[in-house]
Amino acid sequence: MTTDHIVKSFDDELNRLSDLISRMGGLAEQQIERAIESLQKRNTEEATQAIEDDVHIDELQAEIEELAVQMIVRRQPLAADLRHTVAGLKVAPLLERIGDYAKNIARRTLALNQSPPIKPLFTIPRMGRMARTMVQDVLDALSNNDVEKARAVWERDAELDDMYDSLFREMLTYMMEDPRNITPCTHLLFVARNIERIGDIATNIAEIVHYQVEGEPLSESRPKADEASVTVVEPE
Repeated sequence: MTTDHIVKSFDDELNRLSDLISRMGGLAEQQIERAIESLQKRNTEEATQAIEDDVHIDELQAEIEELAVQMIVRRQPLAADLRHTVAGLKVAPLLERIGDYAKNIARRTLALNQSPPIKPLFTIPRMGRMARTMVQDVLDALSNNDVEKARAVWERDAELDDMYDSLFREMLTYMMEDPRNITPCTHLLFVARNIERIGDIATNIAEIVHYQVEGEPLSESRPKADEASVTVVEPE
């Protein structure tokens, strides 16, 4: 086998790896959007679909990881090629976690639909749109080796944390005003926590992009808001 043929075969595999990650990322973005929209509209059918969509993300994760491992074993890539392949191995489980968080949001929607709606909330849909945009932008950065775009996502995480903290205080106020709000507000806090975690995962991917391109980790500490309330509500 000629060297040119080996190089072309590896390039083809790298392109396939990138395509699979793009497909998986697109499904994760769609799942986030569907879960948030089902929450806003109290749409049980759409929430159920968001839950069922998760299996496709899991299937792509397995395919990506199998391909990446085969590439490392067969091709023994070096330098940038190795970083690119390892990035695929690292990003796939992160996208799978995003799918899990979106699924959790949809499950909370099903529970919320069993009780009357509480006062309209605008923060959660805003958080959801921001988290989805962060995921979209960081995947674009990964695909295009765009370090600056990845860094912009990394820096936006603090804003999402601030929104979560604000919502946390708002929910506590509703629960103190009327004990009947405790159950739905608790579900909404879990929803918000899942969205906040999606933002954290987007920043993890941003750090992977930086390493993939630059060959070294980000030296700064990750920008984070006050973590006092963040530890109170954990995702399922």
